[in-house]
Amino acid sequence: MTGPEHYREAERLLAEACTIPRPHDEGHCEADRTIAEAQVHATLALAAATAMQAPVDDCAAGMTVEEWDAWYRAAGTKSQPKGGADRG
Repeated sequence: MTGPEHYREAERLLAEACTIPRPHDEGHCEADRTIAEAQVHATLALAAATAMQAPVDDCAAGMTVEEWDAWYRAAGTKSQPKGGADRG
């Protein structure tokens, strides 16, 4: 699973958790497990995004155009380079 896929899965699981009834008399309910699973996916997405900025084996740091666009699609924002000009 890619970083953007982890991001989207975290969002999906959080939305799902909001639809699960949360009985007050139960200790560890399904919604709590779903929220915990969403947190794991969000953490993995953050780790992937962070790792993509680190130089590896003398390569330049930064994302490829495909990685950049995937992150922006996952985050639900319009992809723009620094300076605000449209990428096309």
